[in-house]
Amino acid sequence: MPANHPIFDHLQRDASRGYSKAAQPDPSTRVQSDVSADLDDTPSQPIPDIPPVDVAKFDLPPDATFQSGQPDPKPSAAAKSEPAMKRLVTATSKLWLHFDTPGRLVSYATEQEDKRLQDAIIATPGEPNLPSEVFTRLRWGGLMLYVDRDEQAIQKVAKAYDSQSGFTIEQPVTPIYTRRLGIPLLGKKLRGYAMLARKIRLIQPGDFTERFTYDVKLTPCKVTDDTPDGYLVTKRVPEYNELLGRLKKKFPDVNPEDLAKRAHKLVDHVFPTFLTREAAMLGILQNKLAPEFRSKVPKPLGIEKDNRGFVRTLHMKWVRVGGEPIKQLDFAIQAAKLLQALHEQANIMHLDLRMDNMVITPEGVGFVDFGSACRIGEQVEQSPMLGTLFTEMMRTSQIQRMLGKMIERGHVTNNAIAEVHGKVDKTVDAFYLAVQIAKPHANPELSQLIEFKPDSEVAGMLASLTAAVLRPKNPEMAQYKTAGDLVRGLKRIERRIANSKR
Repeated sequence: MPANHPIFDHLQRDASRGYSKAAQPDPSTRVQSDVSADLDDTPSQPIPDIPPVDVAKFDLPPDATFQSGQPDPKPSAAAKSEPAMKRLVTATSKLWLHFDTPGRLVSYATEQEDKRLQDAIIATPGEPNLPSEVFTRLRWGGLMLYVDRDEQAIQKVAKAYDSQSGFTIEQPVTPIYTRRLGIPLLGKKLRGYAMLARKIRLIQPGDFTERFTYDVKLTPCKVTDDTPDGYLVTKRVPEYNELLGRLKKKFPDVNPEDLAKRAHKLVDHVFPTFLTREAAMLGILQNKLAPEFRSKVPKPLGIEKDNRGFVRTLHMKWVRVGGEPIKQLDFAIQAAKLLQALHEQANIMHLDLRMDNMVITPEGVGFVDFGSACRIGEQVEQSPMLGTLFTEMMRTSQIQRMLGKMIERGHVTNNAIAEVHGKVDKTVDAFYLAVQIAKPHANPELSQLIEFKPDSEVAGMLASLTAAVLRPKNPEMAQYKTAGDLVRGLKRIERRIANSKR
């Protein structure tokens, strides 16, 4: 990015005041640009190409065979009434739905009573099998397996899973063979056909939601240590027509010319600015955080810039939701420790720490979406561009609006929190995390992964901690102000619970 680019004017001023820069990025990190970890103004390096999809990982021999006599998964109603279909489901599931991670959920398409989001859904003829029928039942990245003995019927289903469905075909229609008793001399028998699709979009095409602003999807890539599933997350500035359509749906009574101007401003300036900053913040996190925390935030794997030097596409490591459910107290402690690391190790504040931006992974609690993040001590108000953007963000932020209402109603009396209302300050992160840990089911995708019993002793203790954060006995000398304070309070609760069980 040019040295005189206005978005980084304030960073140069910060450096002259003694604010430390992050260490140089590790050579193994594939983000190579002038918005990497140290926000330097040195000439940008060529951005490496993101590896193309490794189609070899999806290839199967045309006569893939399976041995009989192995344990069968629980059959669906259709499979129960037809042994041949049961064998087909069994054979295909063993090949394509092998999960190493505990806690993965697999159901049949007819099992509608299970309201939990699934990692995989299996469908047979006569059961829900179209993208619109299974999309909302699958986690992001979830798999849809369809099996049928009629080739024309399964080909018709496969066509529905095109690029506009929110899915990608991971395994095209493939003939499935089995051998009787595992003896090759008896020959192979064609059992039927199967196809596998993966959910790569957060919302169905054509839908609108307030939760997501950028165009975010999973992109197939080579299998590496950073992309063990063969997918990375691609976050892209939305196209003008795409965003204009969303604005028209959200504001149907607004003058079309005004909407067009707003769409151009967002696409040309606002979104690229924040995506550029997010790439930089993620680089800082990977360089500054201790190894135990690096895997709990997205790792940048590549960027694509426009001719002005703004990032328009950011590729990241997928911080995947899933695994065994964790207890409410464990969720609170892990989230507070990660926030403390952000503040104290990386000098980064998140500023949008809603449950939508938290994830539960097999490795524990993680944070995503650092588009609103800021460095502690960063003088954003000294940049006309950033000052305006952050002022608007503080005015419209869901967290800031909630804080304002809670102060007005007397629900927040902690002076340390009240003083940062409408400001870019790390105390905002501590405030909102204290609210989240008391009621951690705001995000429906995480509700099944956090064990929360409102009437339990632990829930009561955490609610009391939140109350102590928001309404301390002495508002001017509050015990809880920082993420570190939260960690210490949560550890005390952990010790009390452990002692009560002895």
